[in-house]
Amino acid sequence: MVNPDSFILNLSILYRNTQKYFDHVLEKYDIGSGQLIFLLFINEHEGVTMQEVTHTTQVDKGTTTKSVNRLIEQGYVQARQDEKDKRVKRLYTTEKAAGIMNTIYEARNHCRNVLAQDIDFSLFEKMLAKAGDASSEKLILDENEDFTEFRIGGMQKVTLLDYPEKAACTIFTAGCNLKCPFCHNKDLVFLPENYSYFDPQEILSYLQKRQGILDGVVISGGEPLLQKGLDFVRTVKEMGYLVKLDTNGSFPDLLKEYVESGLIDYVAMDIKNCREKYAKTCGMSEENFKLRPFEESVSYLLEGHVDYEFRTTVVKELHTKEDLLSIAKWIKGAKRYYLQQFVDSGNIIGGSIYSAYNEQEMKELCEAVQMLVPVCKVRGVK
Repeated sequence: MVNPDSFILNLSILYRNTQKYFDHVLEKYDIGSGQLIFLLFINEHEGVTMQEVTHTTQVDKGTTTKSVNRLIEQGYVQARQDEKDKRVKRLYTTEKAAGIMNTIYEARNHCRNVLAQDIDFSLFEKMLAKAGDASSEKLILDENEDFTEFRIGGMQKVTLLDYPEKAACTIFTAGCNLKCPFCHNKDLVFLPENYSYFDPQEILSYLQKRQGILDGVVISGGEPLLQKGLDFVRTVKEMGYLVKLDTNGSFPDLLKEYVESGLIDYVAMDIKNCREKYAKTCGMSEENFKLRPFEESVSYLLEGHVDYEFRTTVVKELHTKEDLLSIAKWIKGAKRYYLQQFVDSGNIIGGSIYSAYNEQEMKELCEAVQMLVPVCKVRGVK
């Protein structure tokens, strides 16, 4: 079952399946699907040059030359010198090619008819042609284009919960370097191909109008430290807002840079699980996972360079009381530690296989943790 929302995946599936189909059809002629486009074009444009084939098919010169030369060796195409310009060679199909072209056209039409079932294929072909034109004319990466600018995937205009004791606006940056299976907003992690970003200037304009009404701005995610966001955050600070950063702690050097630049007033760091289960809880493989950056961020915050909190979203299938006690030993001396009840938003990375501890269970877990971190509290319990 293909994913109707995945353009790249569906394009690849269409290409690969049609390629396999033509490989099978052409096998008895010792022709591969990769040579088909060249044979068809030369057959319908007798006398065309190699340069014209390359230009029209938009296949690189080396591949074009290799494929056409193979057709020449197989006896389906011949190259003749131009009568007026001996430096130019023109391509023609042979009698051998003429004997198979009708079969190839029939196979091509059969392929189209199969694909056209239950859809307006004529409209699809027109749209595909337009997309092809756009890919030729516009899908060229400008050397100055940067895909790591400040990308905002969501916004909550007013919140009384995200910034302790403050009225704030929450901005959700797009993209994350982790794949926590219990993450409640997988779109901020996987960024669907039709994803729409918010214009940072429009958000700054909104914040300008709310000066004196809102106290702070929460930069959340995704993982905000993936963004090149210093200028954006600096502008927010210059408006007089307090800034809270929500981070997973995987970029300790950037965390220090933000704090020591005076741009961050409060940090909330997610502690995903005890050290032994950290990779699994982050959705990462043990082989490639490095815990050290997270440990550095924890140590830095514990040193008190900025106001902060630690928090853990507690999932019944991922966290035991022993795990939480292990976390508590790790962050012993923390200023604040919150246990957050897991909520299934319906858009979970790992699907609906996770569940929450109930209110009483959450309180009991909190009481156990308080033996080591007295400031531990429960948050978001329903």
